[in-house]
Amino acid sequence: MEIIKKPILTEKASILTEKLNRYAFKVDHRANKIQIKAAVEQMFGVTVVAVNTAVVAGKAKSRYTKAGFVSGRSPKYKKAIITVKDGETIDFYSTL
Repeated sequence: MEIIKKPILTEKASILTEKLNRYAFKVDHRANKIQIKAAVEQMFGVTVVAVNTAVVAGKAKSRYTKAGFVSGRSPKYKKAIITVKDGETIDFYSTL
């Protein structure tokens, strides 16, 4: 099971990184906090202080196309907010 799927690189996640030394990731929905902590420490070589998780609900999407009105949902996913020890950073662009 691949625990860490990809980092979340949004404006809100960037503010968390700059101010509070926290990083956001999309993770496998079956992974628990202990598995997420171990995966981040092994992949990036940092010390994880805390792990907060949340399941983000999918949004309803709809659009009008040539074929008519199409509606559906974007998938739900699990998000992990990782707090790293002071002085340590994660560089997404050189490791992923």
